[in-house]
Amino acid sequence: MSSPVVTPRPRRRSLAGPVVLIIMGLVFLLVTMHQLSLGRLATLWAHYWPALLIVWGMIKLIEYQQAQRDGVPSRGIGAGGVMLVVVVVFFGLIATQASKFNWADLRDHMDIDDSGDFSNFLGETYTFNDQLQQDFAAGSSLKVVDNHGAVSIHASDDNKITVVVHKRIGADNQGDADKYNSETKPVLTVISGLVTLDARVEAAGDHSISTDLDISLPRKASVSIVSRRGDVNIVSREGAVDISAQRADTSVEEVTGNVKVSLEKSSAKIEQITGDVRVEGRLSEVSLVDIKGTAHLDGEFAESVKLARIAKTVTFKSSRTDMEFSKIDGELNLDSDDLHASQITGPLRLVTHSKDIRLDNVAGDVRLENANGGVELGMSSLGNVQIDNRQADIELTVPDKAGFRMDARTRDGEIQSDFGELNVTNSDREASASGSVGNASSHVVLNNEHGGIEIRKLSARATPAPAPEPPEPGEPAKAGKAAKPAKALPPPKAKVEPSEN
Repeated sequence: MSSPVVTPRPRRRSLAGPVVLIIMGLVFLLVTMHQLSLGRLATLWAHYWPALLIVWGMIKLIEYQQAQRDGVPSRGIGAGGVMLVVVVVFFGLIATQASKFNWADLRDHMDIDDSGDFSNFLGETYTFNDQLQQDFAAGSSLKVVDNHGAVSIHASDDNKITVVVHKRIGADNQGDADKYNSETKPVLTVISGLVTLDARVEAAGDHSISTDLDISLPRKASVSIVSRRGDVNIVSREGAVDISAQRADTSVEEVTGNVKVSLEKSSAKIEQITGDVRVEGRLSEVSLVDIKGTAHLDGEFAESVKLARIAKTVTFKSSRTDMEFSKIDGELNLDSDDLHASQITGPLRLVTHSKDIRLDNVAGDVRLENANGGVELGMSSLGNVQIDNRQADIELTVPDKAGFRMDARTRDGEIQSDFGELNVTNSDREASASGSVGNASSHVVLNNEHGGIEIRKLSARATPAPAPEPPEPGEPAKAGKAAKPAKALPPPKAKVEPSEN
C-alpha cells in the first residue's frame, strides 16, 4: 500500500519589501508636498539610515517566527535582499561621512556665488529686512564684522549711524527661518569710542544665512571691515579705511585718509584717495587711480593690475615682479605676460621675467632686469640707465640731444644705433657699442644674451621715414637703401611660470 503524498505548504510572501516601499513613498510624498525639504531628508538619512535595516530585520524575524508556528519553511533574504542591504549600507555610509564634511568651506574654495539659487538648493530661501539706528559720537570709529554678506558704507547727513539689514535665510519652513532670524539679529556695541557692528550670521550654526548691510555714518569716522564672503563698497570718507576680506569685489572711492586692504581671492578698485594706499594678499584684478599719496602692493596678482596718476612712490612686489618708482602721471597696465606704462618718473627699478615690457616717456634713472621677454624703453629725460635682458631684444630710445656714455654688449645678437658717435662692432657671436654722446652726463649700460640691441633717437622713432616715391612709367627705379632685414627671433623656449604677475 502506497504512502500518501504530502503536499508542502506554500511559503508566505515576505512583507519586508512592501513595508520599505511604503516608508520610502511616505517620505517622498512629504518632500513633494513641501513638508520636508531635500536638505532635511539628506540630514535624516545620514543620521538614521540604520533604522531602515532594523525595521527590515524585525519584519524578517517576525516572519520567521510565524513560519515556525505554522510549520512552513521560512523565506530567506535572497539575492535581491542581499543586494538591497549592500546598497543601503553603501549609500548610508556615504551620507554619514558627507554630513561631517565642511561643505561651506568647499563652496568657498569653489567660489560659488551665494546670491544664486544653487547655494540653497536643498531648501527654501526666506528674506528678512531690519533697521538699526543710534547716535554716533564725534571721534568714534566703526568696525564691521560680517562673515557672509555685502557691506556698503556711505556718508550720512547727521550724527547717527543707520544700518539697513537685508537678510537671506535657507530653511525648511517659515518657522525655522523665523527662529534663525531671531538668533542672528545684528547688534551695535560701543566700547571706548569704538562702535562695533556684528552681523552675527554664524549665531545659528551651520545654517545658510547671508546678511547685507547698508550703513550710513558721519563722513569723518574711520572704518574697519572684516568680511569672509561678500562685496565691500565704501564711498566718501574723511577717515582711514581698513578692509580685510575674502572673495570680495572691493570698491573704495573718495577717501581723504589712508586706505589699507588685505584681500584673498578678491578684486580691488581704489580711486580718488588723498592718503596712502596699501594692497596685500592674493587678488585677481587691482585698479588704483588718482592717488595723492604713496601706493604699496604686496602679494600675488593673478589677472591684471592698473595704476594711473599716483603722485608719490609706488612699490610693487610679487613672486615674479619687484618694481619701484617715484610717481606715475600716466598709466601702467600689468598682466601675466605684459607690462606697459607711460609717463613714469624715476628712479625706476624693475626686476621681472617672462614679460614683454614697454615703457614710454620715462624720466630719471632706470634699473631694469628681464628674461624671456622684449624690452622697449623710451626716455623723455635721460638719467643713468642699466638694462639686463636675455632671450629677447632691447630697444632704447633717448632724446636727440641727450648726453650720455654708452657701454652695450650682447651675445648671439647685433647692435644698431642712430648715434654716429658710438663705436659699434658686430661679430659672429658678440656685438658691442661704446663711446660718448654730447656732454656724457648720463651712463647707459645695456647687457643682453641671445637678443639684439637697438639704440634709437626719439625723433627717428616718432617720425618714420617716408616711403620712396614710385618711378615714372618707363623710368628706371632709383637706387636707394635696401630695406632692413627682419631680425631673426630666438628659438622659442618652453616657459613654466606661475600665473601671477
